[in-house]
Amino acid sequence: MSFVPLNPRPMLQSLVNEEVRIRLKWGTSEYTGLLVSVDSYMNIQLSNAEEYMDGKSTGSLGQVLIRCNNVLWIAAKDAATKGADTEMRG
Repeated sequence: MSFVPLNPRPMLQSLVNEEVRIRLKWGTSEYTGLLVSVDSYMNIQLSNAEEYMDGKSTGSLGQVLIRCNNVLWIAAKDAATKGADTEMRG
């Protein structure tokens, strides 16, 4: 069985203009909001962002930019609440 790496960028591009949930590597921080854009480094811009710590909302943040190296995972908001995985296609 061989490992074939997949490019996550097409999956991220398909989520533009969709509600997403993003978990950061550090602690238990999560952000939800509308994915406005993803650049070539996979930095993420959200609008109407809301921050969650330990599953509890800490308030609305508005526009945020999340640097790529801080992201643990990203999923469509409805998929994240249903517990489903987002499929990556290469």
